[in-house]
Amino acid sequence: MKKLYFTATLLCFGYILNAQTLGYNDVGVLFSKENINGTARYNAMSGAFGALGGDLSAMEINPAGAAVFLKSEFAISLNNRNTKTMAGFYGNNTQFENDFTNLSQAGGVFVFRGYGNNSEWSNIALGFNYSIANDFENFWIAEGNSGYSPLTDFYDHDPVVYVNAENQYFENFTDGKNGKYSFTFAAQNNDNLYLGAAINTYDVEYFQRTLTEEYNNDGNNNTLDVSSKQELLTYGNGVSFNFGAILKPSENVRLGLAYQSPVWYSLSEDFLEYDEDVYKNDVLFTNEYSGLNAFDYKLRTPSKLTGSLAYIFNDNGLISVDYSYKNFSNIKLSNADFIEENQAFDTDLENVGELRIGTEWRFDNFSVRGGYHFENSPYKNALDSDNLEGFSLGAGYKFRGGKLDFAYQNSTNTAPYNFYPQSNDVDSAELDFETSKFTATLVLNL
Repeated sequence: MKKLYFTATLLCFGYILNAQTLGYNDVGVLFSKENINGTARYNAMSGAFGALGGDLSAMEINPAGAAVFLKSEFAISLNNRNTKTMAGFYGNNTQFENDFTNLSQAGGVFVFRGYGNNSEWSNIALGFNYSIANDFENFWIAEGNSGYSPLTDFYDHDPVVYVNAENQYFENFTDGKNGKYSFTFAAQNNDNLYLGAAINTYDVEYFQRTLTEEYNNDGNNNTLDVSSKQELLTYGNGVSFNFGAILKPSENVRLGLAYQSPVWYSLSEDFLEYDEDVYKNDVLFTNEYSGLNAFDYKLRTPSKLTGSLAYIFNDNGLISVDYSYKNFSNIKLSNADFIEENQAFDTDLENVGELRIGTEWRFDNFSVRGGYHFENSPYKNALDSDNLEGFSLGAGYKFRGGKLDFAYQNSTNTAPYNFYPQSNDVDSAELDFETSKFTATLVLNL
């Protein structure tokens, strides 16, 4: 049976309690996003590598970049992410700060050079890279008093009318990640053209647990309190492909063009619709447990097209710009009756542009880097602050046999979260996110 994506039922009262876990439309958008999460050099330049290549994470943007490598290498990256979440609800702000550490990237590329003096193909590269496309770990709380009790209308049979809302409390915990595995083949033609293709597989797991508590009274010392918990586990696998080209029209200019196909996911979910306790005058009146609901479905994310331009200042440094286009209204759910959800994708979502700018400057064995990143929100009714914007900094040291790189990233955005989606009387909580990430990468020549 398909999950009740917006409602769960408390049978003993005939009360419909709104679902607080993400619905299918929200999951579709969430799984369609990929963060800047790769090597420290890649992160320090905000991922602007579509026309550059020569970095293991760059192969995920434009697989032609694998052929830019001059020699085989291996890289592994660790990062620490700090996320500050400010939740505002009816004038009350709560802030939470969480730290998470992950193996964020690991991979290698093998370069085969020289195929005879008469061959136009001078460089062949095979690459593999693992990265975290999206990391879902976070925890936050929203608390305040809307002045309205969504429960009141469902207790007409009760001689006591609970007209006063004392407080609403919402707790949200998320966990899991979306791992991406890229297998790349690339080749260099003559001295000015690089071509590449890749197959990508995904291993996704998303867990969410929400707790909603509401406290109400009738003005005569009679109280009604409700505590409701919901859990959602979504997991599965996906596959996509991408191909691209890098053109070198001169010694200083690089042009890149890359296409990434949709990701075709096969997903399963386990959904705990509700686990509720109702207290009248601080005494447990009733408790209900819905049990688990299992469901399988398919998701297709939007494709992405990336155009890139880079200018190389000989051996001194470079500036690189990437612009990506993705139409989120093309998200599609299937394998069940998803007519309403697919219509919502078409009416509520739009085209998204993503801009990445990066620079690197070299001083003997040392390098310094910086970058800027901006991505539009896919929602048509989004605020300007819902757009994701950030900057990055980094440095690297090259030694015999490899190099060591470091990066710092910072990004901000806002988002609404409506934990009473069926009620027009209670506003959404307003979330303000600030994410900082520190990445360290060890690169070894093979």
